[in-house]
Amino acid sequence: MKQFSEFEFRTQPWFDQENFEGFNFAIPMKTMVIHCFDPRAADIPQAIAAHFPDEVYPGENVLDEAGNRIGHTRTLFAVSNAGGRAFSALQSVATMEYLFNVQNVIVVHHSFCGATGFRPDQLVEHFHDHHHADISPLIEKDSRAILNFEDSVKHDVQLLRNSPAVPKHVKLYGFFYEMNSGKLTEIVRDIPA
Repeated sequence: MKQFSEFEFRTQPWFDQENFEGFNFAIPMKTMVIHCFDPRAADIPQAIAAHFPDEVYPGENVLDEAGNRIGHTRTLFAVSNAGGRAFSALQSVATMEYLFNVQNVIVVHHSFCGATGFRPDQLVEHFHDHHHADISPLIEKDSRAILNFEDSVKHDVQLLRNSPAVPKHVKLYGFFYEMNSGKLTEIVRDIPA
């Protein structure tokens, strides 16, 4: 047995990996919020939870008699990355669907985001000039920077809708968050019929 194997679900005698149906029995996650890793915008998950009254964030640990963490009350899962872009979060959406049967994915872009400080080609050129590597095939061009908030949010929601990593039943939302006022504005809503 390798170091730390005792902490893997697949090594637990009660865990049936072949008949796995998700961890919602322990953690009722249903919503993913994709937002920027900018620490000034760290209140975005709380703002979304306040906007959707059936969401719980940050929630509390559920403990067994021995004090072990066996669950949580949180329903909202936050994924942060550069610019809060959906392209960078696709693997997380697929993983969350497998582990928690995701119902909602919400994209939030925020005011004064660093991703508005450059054009898509500048990011690629800078990396090439400083590190002698071409990153252009790694990042979809329209996901490298934010040139217009409304367009970027709409693009990200459409990217999610068109991705095979996002189940067709998932409800998609896109918001703009003004971090100084805390105002959250819905830009797009894509709810399957």
